[in-house]
Amino acid sequence: WQDTTDFMALGKPNLFFGVTAGNMDSMINRYTADRKIRNDDAYSPNDVGGKRPDRCSINYTQRCREAYPETPVILGGIEASLRRIAHYDYWQDSVRRSILADAQADLLLYGNAERALVEVAHRIARGDAIETINDVRGTGLLLQDLPTDWTFIDSTNIDKPGRIEKYHNPYVVESDDSAKAKAGETGLNDTQSEAKEPATGDATAKPVRFFTREERALERRLDREKTVIRLPAFSVVRDNQALYAHANRILHQETNPGNARALVQNQGDGLKLWLNAPAEPLSTEEMDYVFDRPFARVPHPHYGDAKIPAYEMIRFSVNIMRGCFGGCTFCSITEHEGRIIQNRSENSIIREIETIRDSVPGFTGVISDLGGPTANMYRIACKSPKIEAACRRPSCVYPGICSNLNTDHSSLISVYKRARELPGIKKVLISSGLRYDLAVESPEYVEELVTHHVGGYLKIAPEHTERGPLDKMMKPGIGSYDRFKALFEKFSKKAGKEQYLIPYFIAAHPGTTDEDMMNLALWLKRNGFKADQVQNFYPSPMATATTMYHTGKNPLKRITKESESVDVAKSPDQRRLHKAFLRYHDANNWPILRTALKRMGREDLIGNGKDQLVPAYQPKTDGSYKSPRRKNSTRQSKSNKKSQPGRGVILTQHTGLPPRES
Repeated sequence: WQDTTDFMALGKPNLFFGVTAGNMDSMINRYTADRKIRNDDAYSPNDVGGKRPDRCSINYTQRCREAYPETPVILGGIEASLRRIAHYDYWQDSVRRSILADAQADLLLYGNAERALVEVAHRIARGDAIETINDVRGTGLLLQDLPTDWTFIDSTNIDKPGRIEKYHNPYVVESDDSAKAKAGETGLNDTQSEAKEPATGDATAKPVRFFTREERALERRLDREKTVIRLPAFSVVRDNQALYAHANRILHQETNPGNARALVQNQGDGLKLWLNAPAEPLSTEEMDYVFDRPFARVPHPHYGDAKIPAYEMIRFSVNIMRGCFGGCTFCSITEHEGRIIQNRSENSIIREIETIRDSVPGFTGVISDLGGPTANMYRIACKSPKIEAACRRPSCVYPGICSNLNTDHSSLISVYKRARELPGIKKVLISSGLRYDLAVESPEYVEELVTHHVGGYLKIAPEHTERGPLDKMMKPGIGSYDRFKALFEKFSKKAGKEQYLIPYFIAAHPGTTDEDMMNLALWLKRNGFKADQVQNFYPSPMATATTMYHTGKNPLKRITKESESVDVAKSPDQRRLHKAFLRYHDANNWPILRTALKRMGREDLIGNGKDQLVPAYQPKTDGSYKSPRRKNSTRQSKSNKKSQPGRGVILTQHTGLPPRES
């Protein structure tokens, strides 16, 4: 990537360069949540870090331009998708403009983008100039001049007075002078108060009709296909946190393909970013077509015998669906894959398992996962396509499960049963994160899962115990975890298996106070959990929680200049303290915990009792805080390997990759 050699290895592209940064945002892949450079890279041969540049999409686009200046360049992938509008960049602690403007590519495809990619490729193949391809859903482009045949909705400000509509006073008639005078006293002008005389000259009074709010809205409803919302410009959101939060809220409201409108945002230098509405989700038949392509299922031969950790993790796993309707604010899956679940057919899933069994080197009979963004949203959808198309809720399961959501897990149970009965399949594990508030709606599913598909440990993500941060995360209360835990233990006992839950928790999430973290630590101690690896909140591009982190505003609600403020742990000391609460059992954390507890007026939690959090004494250690970052960043030492976490040990790494043990 330092020069054009590799970019020219295959010659000039027939259609265009397609540029992606890979399966992770390049900045998240290279830096920890504390902005430290990682020593490893799970997507590189032999786990060696530093093989890729920062902001890969921009770098690669520049090399493509240098190699073949006349060839169109199209951006795609997770990095481009989640940086498609002006966005807060955690590593620079500032707002950057759209990555399309910074990279100077010709087009950006967001989401999984198969539908958009095929259409764009066909258009270029038939001779269409790239600059004329401006109407494909799921794409973004830069314009100098905006179209004149669209209706623009101005959403560039907040706290702006609404339109004042004429008020027709039913008590005023043209011949009633006294009523006219009364109308004048109330502030009605002549235009507002006068009623037109009927054309026939008949002055007989006619009934006055009042329209409901819904009827007035229906009259004013615009054609969504030709309506665009104007967002605050990059130069504005860069300096105005309230308007940044407002723009983020509008973006998230326009993610349902059934009702989303186009968006436009001025990027400076005369460039306007135009985002077309999201692409329609793929049907089951289309999903099957995509996943039935003859993929090699092995790394490129160029890598030889080098081990790629991310590949080792997923080579025996099967993706059965796309999308997530959970809406967790620290996650951007909805903004990339969508809220509507896209499902493969059972036959397609079985065919892939058979392909893995018959052709993937090293297969031992164990399928490591049947899942997706979540383990158990397969075939779960809105009961009404009409309601689904009109819905603008950010989550189908928060603050409670929507009454229109079908929570039937029978299709998923059928897939599990058929998969494990295949010849040559010894075990089918479920490793994707489980949405336990959905699972408890189907005890039959929980029993199936616990009896046949848990390899001793099952990971779930309550993320916190306190209502304040959970509300900002849009996660269910800890009571849902307790209900699932009861079912898990009941069915584990029934199956005669000793199995454990591994809960994930996040420290320093927006909306979390020191008291919230203290209460979480007390809950962990009461329940016998000791966090081995912990994760501070990582502000990733486009996530709602990242907006909370940057602005201190809550975009889950309407933004005003006086709207709700959100507690944000930004200082290194406070983030360190929140992480220390998760590792309350680590003696290196006791000094800062004791100091914090005294400041909070909770000295009663210092002592050796079972209900106290940290002891009053300090063992003979150096007393310094040793960040778990090394466990999250350093390759595993061959001399210090562990097979499975012990009972009561929890792992809270949110990378989706296997726990790093040293």
